[in-house]
Amino acid sequence: MRPLGRIASVVGLAATSMSNAAGPTHWLETRTVVSGTAHQALYSIALSGAAAVAVGADGQILESADGGKAWRAIVPRPTDSGLFGVAVTEQRQIAVGQLGTILVKKDGLWRKVTSGTDNRLFSVGVSGSAMALAVGAFGTVLRSDDAGLNWRSIAPKWSDFAQDGIEPHIYDVDIGASDVITIVGEFGLILRSSNGGASWILAHKGDASLLALDLKRADGVGYAVGQSATILRTTDHGASWSDTGSRGTSILLGVRSSPDGRVLVTGMRDMLASDDDGKTWRHLRDHDFVSAWYQGLEFAPHGKFILIVGHSGQILQMGSEQL
Repeated sequence: MRPLGRIASVVGLAATSMSNAAGPTHWLETRTVVSGTAHQALYSIALSGAAAVAVGADGQILESADGGKAWRAIVPRPTDSGLFGVAVTEQRQIAVGQLGTILVKKDGLWRKVTSGTDNRLFSVGVSGSAMALAVGAFGTVLRSDDAGLNWRSIAPKWSDFAQDGIEPHIYDVDIGASDVITIVGEFGLILRSSNGGASWILAHKGDASLLALDLKRADGVGYAVGQSATILRTTDHGASWSDTGSRGTSILLGVRSSPDGRVLVTGMRDMLASDDDGKTWRHLRDHDFVSAWYQGLEFAPHGKFILIVGHSGQILQMGSEQL
């Protein structure tokens, strides 16, 4: 059976063979900001200015109004469905998850809207305009033109990109400059659309599923990560991709980078960092990175630290400045 989620795809973990590069690190200290129970899990986090939202299992939503210093849980929860992705802008906050669940925060309240699908949704992106994209299982690609209130399918014609009529799971999405859409998923697929999803171009195809995408930098550098310790790099905003040369068996779940060359990759029993924009990598061995999993991560607006979410409902802060 094909895996339906990033965490659900974990089978037979082993140590990776990536470089354990020596040298100075910007990742100076890790501290726990929020800790839940062993049965809790947070999958995604998003920030915009001082506003931050983290989402996870059983419809859990945590909000911060001070950039991640203090958090409060939303009670009662607007859904019992697991939430796997969240996007935050000054105008709108959107969360997606199991059974096609889409929640939109409007007038201070989270409300469920109709997605038109029962497929699991893994990720959501919001542009500077009113466009939003949600992606998920079995080739699901949804678009909203009113910041998440109404949705329609813009899925590619999958027979053009996948064999035997398979509709690949799509795990992450980015909306870039001029509303260029990039999606990643099974079979190493990276697809791009410059016309709002009316047509799609294949940018990459391989064997390992790609589970996370980072295309936020203005200089065009970005990363895609996934199964078999795969780390791909782009220097042209995602139009073309190259393998960093990394090999192994770790399942990598999240990635973020900054213009000063810092890159952090989360995963199952692994956490990788680079201080030279992907030229060399090393495993971070502190905290519980070699025995547990972490997934979603975001730089704070000033870039001095990064917030990470994962197992046991934890929110970690890592970097050169304490909260």
